[in-house]
Order: sequence, then C-alpha cells, then structure tokens
Amino acid sequence: MKLLTALGISVGILAGLWTTASISYGLVAWIGFLSWATFYAVGGKMAGVKYTLVTNITGVLWGYAILQIGNLVSASLGQAVGLGVAVAVIVFIMVLLGNFSLYQFIPGQFIGCASYFGSNFDLKATLIALVCGAILGYISEKIGILMAKQEPVQESTESAL
Repeated sequence: MKLLTALGISVGILAGLWTTASISYGLVAWIGFLSWATFYAVGGKMAGVKYTLVTNITGVLWGYAILQIGNLVSASLGQAVGLGVAVAVIVFIMVLLGNFSLYQFIPGQFIGCASYFGSNFDLKATLIALVCGAILGYISEKIGILMAKQEPVQESTESAL
C-alpha cells in the first residue's frame, strides 16, 4: 500500500474517533485538528511533536499575554487601540522568536494564539486539544507507516523546517 493511502486511512479513522471523543467529552475538536496539521507541517516524527507542542503552547501563552497587555493599555487608550498595541508588540516578538530553532515554525505560534482566542479564552480546553492533536498526529503517522510497511525516513540532525 502506498504511504499516502495508508496515512489517509489512519488519519481518517483517528479523525473520526477524535471528533466523537471531542463531542462526548466537551473537547474542542477544531483546535486538535489545527495541532494535528501543525505536526504534519513541521515534518512529523518525534521532532514534529516537539515543534508542535512548543510553538502551539507558546502561542497560547502569547494570546494570554495579549489579553493582559491589552487590558492594561486599554485603560488609557481605549479597548480597540489597547488591543491593537498589544497584538503589534506580541506578534513582533513571536516572529523574532523564529530566530531560535525551537520556534522556527512561526505559524505554530499563530495557531496556538488563534486557538486560544477562538476558544473564547478557555486556557484548559485549548491546551488539552493542542496536546491531543500533536499526539494524534504522531500516532496517525506511525500507524500509516506500519500499514504501508515502509521504514520511516531517518531523521537528520537538522530540522526539516
């Protein structure tokens, strides 16, 4: 079986299970899918789990910082300007972090931040879904490789990013 076909089967089955579990346990399914997509976007494997978790969770923390800074600045400049200033400052920092290897996948931080905002600032639900998505990405890749009966590509010491 071709690897992409095997991955399609693996991801499809796990995505259905994730959706069912999300509905059953009050988890945020779409956030898990964003994290899962991050896993594949950064190249998968164990390094993919690491980059996904680091960048997505850091993004959530930046989202929290935006709210806090926005609230402080809003007291003197108004809500729209205060939030705008907070976003400008934090986004600048997020992009600059891309100079460090753990943060080089800058979209991961934006995904985490947007997930936190999209969850209506539910920190716990966002973090749980992001972690689940990274784990599901890893499991789906492993199952797909086993189904295709292929050896995984050897990880290099350099990032695939």
